Amino acid sequence: MKSHRPGDANYVKPKKHLGQHFLTDMSVSARIAGLLSGHGGYRKVLEIGPGTGVLTQFLLQNDQIDLDVVEIDAESVAYLKKNVPALSGHIIEGDFLQMESAQLYGGTQEKFAVIGNFPYNISSQIFFKVLEMRDRVPEVVGMLQREVAERLASGPGSRDYGILSVFLQAWYDVTYEFTVGPEVFNPPPKVHSGVIRCRRNAKTDLGCNERGFTMVVKAGFNQRRKTLRNALKPLGITEAAANSPFMDKRAEQLSVTEFVTLTLLMDRG
Repeated sequence: MKSHRPGDANYVKPKKHLGQHFLTDMSVSARIAGLLSGHGGYRKVLEIGPGTGVLTQFLLQNDQIDLDVVEIDAESVAYLKKNVPALSGHIIEGDFLQMESAQLYGGTQEKFAVIGNFPYNISSQIFFKVLEMRDRVPEVVGMLQREVAERLASGPGSRDYGILSVFLQAWYDVTYEFTVGPEVFNPPPKVHSGVIRCRRNAKTDLGCNERGFTMVVKAGFNQRRKTLRNALKPLGITEAAANSPFMDKRAEQLSVTEFVTLTLLMDRG
């Protein structure tokens, strides 16, 4: 007979196409939930992909937050409705990646944190979505594939540093918190997981053309083995940029601030 308590990963069948690996370790769940700091003064918290509620149960114990969950898997939704009554009226059935900011919390501009054991196959997309909502999301705590987590937290000079590292670190302070082995999941993934925390920084403006910044960062990393002088040629290099010492470096060597400066140079005709 199957248990109906939250956290029983055997009750809902993990679905490969959804990238589901249900966390089964209570201590790891409690540790992840404890990383929410209230940074930015939010009270609302949105958990993405609660599955069978292993992390959810610890979030519900925090009386400083108001929890909602968003879940795409109908079987998980049915399980949560039946076995986690505290979530009544707080389950959003749907795909977070398809949601507009205005759909969340009645279209208000209320701030909310994002947390979850993110499916490996969409974790990067989740962070791109968070970036779209950055003025409403002051804190993110997520567990994802270790290599991706390390990439998001890596700084200039690291081979892991990439496009999403720069975009995320432009708006958030990112820290790698801890590593989780595959043995605490059902089914066990073939890789380790990493937990990161992102806290919104004080920036309200990058100080340069944001579209130009995006183009410069993407062009630089899309040919990351080349110097920026060669990688940025398709964008049309201005005289101001051509004379910059940045041009003899590779994209992975530039900080967010230096990419902003380079974007300003590229904007000068």
